[in-house]
Amino acid sequence: MARNFRQLEAKMSPRAIVRSDAKSAKLIREMALKELRRAMGITQEQLARALRINQAGVSKLESRSDIFVGTLRKAIEALGGELEIRARFSTGDVKIKQFGAIVGRSAVRRVSRKRRSKAA
Repeated sequence: MARNFRQLEAKMSPRAIVRSDAKSAKLIREMALKELRRAMGITQEQLARALRINQAGVSKLESRSDIFVGTLRKAIEALGGELEIRARFSTGDVKIKQFGAIVGRSAVRRVSRKRRSKAA
């Protein structure tokens, strides 16, 4: 029979409660994209519509261990968040700014064409 967590917690020592709360907080701070989507109550279909891809595409995206920064940024924004990339050092954290604005492919093509025409 399932028990209410509050009943179980009432039997725990204060030290065990502190450990449990710390572990819970860590789990919330560290989530895979799939877990984050589920925790927010969003289905793969809903995220797919927001990203303008199909549900299978979301499934593939969530199962990948390697993902483009731009793709991850779009997924996080579709979930209502903002992607921030930081580097951690012993002296402190540094926010990496170059990923804030990702240039579209058409702009990259225009720049490439200009460089080729100047070189000719």
